[in-house]
Amino acid sequence: MRGNNIGMAMFSYPFIDPVVFRVGPLAVRWYGVMYLLGFLVAFFIIKSELKRRQGPIPAQQADDLLFHLILGLLIGARLGYTFFYNWESYLMAPWEILAIWHGGMSFHGGLVGMLVAGFIFARRRKVPFLELADIGALAAPIGLMLGRIGNFINAELFGRVTAAPWGIVFPMGGDLPRHPSQLYEAILEGPILFAFLWWLRLRTERHGEVLAAFVIGYGAVRFFIEFLREPDPQLGFIVYGLTMGQILCLVMIVAGMILVACSKKHRQVKPVVNTSNNLSSIKSHGQGGLS
Repeated sequence: MRGNNIGMAMFSYPFIDPVVFRVGPLAVRWYGVMYLLGFLVAFFIIKSELKRRQGPIPAQQADDLLFHLILGLLIGARLGYTFFYNWESYLMAPWEILAIWHGGMSFHGGLVGMLVAGFIFARRRKVPFLELADIGALAAPIGLMLGRIGNFINAELFGRVTAAPWGIVFPMGGDLPRHPSQLYEAILEGPILFAFLWWLRLRTERHGEVLAAFVIGYGAVRFFIEFLREPDPQLGFIVYGLTMGQILCLVMIVAGMILVACSKKHRQVKPVVNTSNNLSSIKSHGQGGLS
């Protein structure tokens, strides 16, 4: 009876060709397009926030900051996948570590890579690292959403078997319907997390709090969705029924809480003052404040 219920509940995977178009041997894939769109959106968000804050670097340098973050993301994501998810395989063929076109990227590794790249950038420009990190955190959720949509198009990283009416039979997931966990993550890690961070940025008082909110928020969302997501086949469950992704997310949550505590020791964010309204603000005895 349960098998019949599952069969009645399922949807067939709406096949989408992962290749947008081909030019000879060159194939442009939707997953790559999603990365490109994510970088473009990140550029405009970073530039807009730099203008609003009037620093810590000129808005014209947004492309330079983004370049460093992209480089850190690609290197960190690849190395993270190598060490966290498939170490034995790459140990046998270490040259495959450079073959990023074969797939295999880790968000947790990418996050570490971006933080390292951002720290180096901040040190070279002699600007507050945590303030730059807050700005970068604002740009991350939309990129995450687009990346998860790319996973769905590739029919990869699907969820566990389910009897839910929206379960989907994925081509590489057997005959039973599964949670479209890629779409769960796209919604929760994308627009919902972004909306919260966008709201928080106008109310935070310390550098690092937006970054901490992102780290904790992503870690919590990903931790719980992993209960619905199929574990990585080469790893399975690591300990106490938890996946590698969940273990890394617990580390993220703890790190975010530590960052919240540390951010209280940093100076207040300098409020952005609209100079055209300075006179009226003085006359009204300080109606301004954080924008």
